[in-house]
Amino acid sequence: MDDHALVRSGLRAVLAATGDCEVVGEAATGEEAVALAPGLRPDVVVMDLSMPGAGGVAATAALRSAMPDVRVLVLTTFADDGRVRAALAAGATGYLLKDAAPDEVVRAVRAAARDETPIDPRVARALLPGGTSTTSTTAPDVQLPPRERDVLVRIARGLSNRQIATELGIAERTVKVHAGSLFRRIGVADRTSAALWGRDHGY
Repeated sequence: MDDHALVRSGLRAVLAATGDCEVVGEAATGEEAVALAPGLRPDVVVMDLSMPGAGGVAATAALRSAMPDVRVLVLTTFADDGRVRAALAAGATGYLLKDAAPDEVVRAVRAAARDETPIDPRVARALLPGGTSTTSTTAPDVQLPPRERDVLVRIARGLSNRQIATELGIAERTVKVHAGSLFRRIGVADRTSAALWGRDHGY
């Protein structure tokens, strides 16, 4: 969903060339995207943030409210933490910048369809507590119990609790318990910050 026809045309061509991604529709405004999506039933919506009318953040929130299973991948020029946080708070699954290579966009769409969380490393810092790096003088000394380490590795890969539970052969509620303990141990408040902490420290 983008207000520039050339961008929509290029994105359509890139995705159509993959053979496994079908473009079911396109829209030039957020309102148009919200109106069309229920009838088209897309798995992933690629959303610009700067569009006429309500804009991408409002459209993302409306889409996720009307269609909880749809995945919204933001593709925009903006990397400031305000827009990043607003988009993710509205329910966006991933966040890429428009200068990403075509193969990066394709990988991100596929990842979003798998319920993973593709986020451009260049905007990742905006998601960290206080907008700063997770690296500190004490962070490398954090000792994680083996099961929390297992969970962190999979959170860093963008897996959902259900996917982690399946891989580890444990209950989903057990994953939630380990994740909560992990968050407290490394000093973060959410999965995205935990994923970035994990990637920062080699998990």
